[in-house]
Amino acid sequence: MQTFVQSIWTKSKLLIKGFIIGLLVLLLQIPAYYVKNLIEEREQRQKEAITEVSSKWAGRQNITGPIIALPYLEYNDTSFNKKSIKHTAYFLPDELTINSTVTPQEKYRGIYKVMLYSAKVNLSGSFADIPLEKLKIPLENILWNEAFVEVQISDTKGLNDELDLKWNGRKLTLSPGNPDEGLTAPLNLTSVEDIKSIHFSADINLSGSEQLLFIPVGRSTTVNLNSKWPHPSFTGDILPQTTDISDKGFTATWKSLSHKRSFPQQWRDNAYGIYDTMNIAEANTNASKNIALSAFGANLFIPVNGYQKTMRSVKYASLCILLTFVAFFLIETINKKSIHPFQYGLIGVALILFYTLLLSVSEYLGFNLSYVLASVCTIGLIAWFVKGILVSTRLAVLLTVVLIFIYTYVFTILQLQDYSLLLGSIGLFIALGVVMHFSKKISITQS
Repeated sequence: MQTFVQSIWTKSKLLIKGFIIGLLVLLLQIPAYYVKNLIEEREQRQKEAITEVSSKWAGRQNITGPIIALPYLEYNDTSFNKKSIKHTAYFLPDELTINSTVTPQEKYRGIYKVMLYSAKVNLSGSFADIPLEKLKIPLENILWNEAFVEVQISDTKGLNDELDLKWNGRKLTLSPGNPDEGLTAPLNLTSVEDIKSIHFSADINLSGSEQLLFIPVGRSTTVNLNSKWPHPSFTGDILPQTTDISDKGFTATWKSLSHKRSFPQQWRDNAYGIYDTMNIAEANTNASKNIALSAFGANLFIPVNGYQKTMRSVKYASLCILLTFVAFFLIETINKKSIHPFQYGLIGVALILFYTLLLSVSEYLGFNLSYVLASVCTIGLIAWFVKGILVSTRLAVLLTVVLIFIYTYVFTILQLQDYSLLLGSIGLFIALGVVMHFSKKISITQS
């Protein structure tokens, strides 16, 4: 009977041990889950630091205008009396040219880097004859003395000087109006002759953070943007027609015509307007008339986000643990060594601690260097441990080579985002082939 039991155990011990190792891989997903939560917490702290610094400096900036606003009266005749209702008509410029130079400034809140900027923006352009007939507005109903021009800047806290607008040779100083009107200045018009062939220009000294956008309100809008920041991310409704990016900075030029946008050159009241695109619900509700959705510009972002790459690397934790355990299992089986499951667990804990080490160091040294340091420390610890339990330098070196291959493989996938699926599939196929090859030696050993 005892001989029979020993025979069953001899034939089944590899299967039982394989089951235990698989169970360990599943159990190690619990600490991996908490590591993911830790990364999300640290990333949220970074966002809070950015928000706090930006709130004291200025937020993302979106520049719109100038736009002419003409209030007028509309009369409703009834059998009893004649009622007047006040409306406002808005007219956009025919030509608009924007030249902007952005100077980046890096600030720190504790260990977190925040991207700020100062911008010199020059607006220039012209209005041709205002097409009142398109909105069917009678000249006698226009309230000429209430006409005004407006320029909208998403965060006026970033204005470092008064905004003066040169308007056909005279200076208009814009000041805050109603919340939905931005910065305005009265035009003091007397007749339709005062709104023919208008030329304007303005210099804006502006501060902001992370992003600078422009809304193409001109029938023809040209935007030239340059900066010393070498890592722009162009965003918005259209991409620039020309770009030049180098280590010394970038230049970009956009050309937008009226047929490329979703709003006309003139409208009444709230038919179109600027709605906060950060408020998703409001933006979606007013998507058909939200001119802010046609904005374009650049993000001055920090190119390496260690938290995102660390989170991506954690997603490969199961793969790293599984491949390491499979290699360890094959090495001990082929070489007739016996490793306790508790020792497998210790190696698994070391593989999980790799990610906490990577996260903490990357907050100071950047992701790539931190990955190398964390890999060296983890592989060195496991190699030292394996050499002690297997009492073999050769086997320890063999497992070290396997770990170096695994971590190099994952690092390459993280760097090649566009080809990660292709590389991952090929790598796993090769790994499976290697495991199948060495697994043949197990059956030979056991027979």
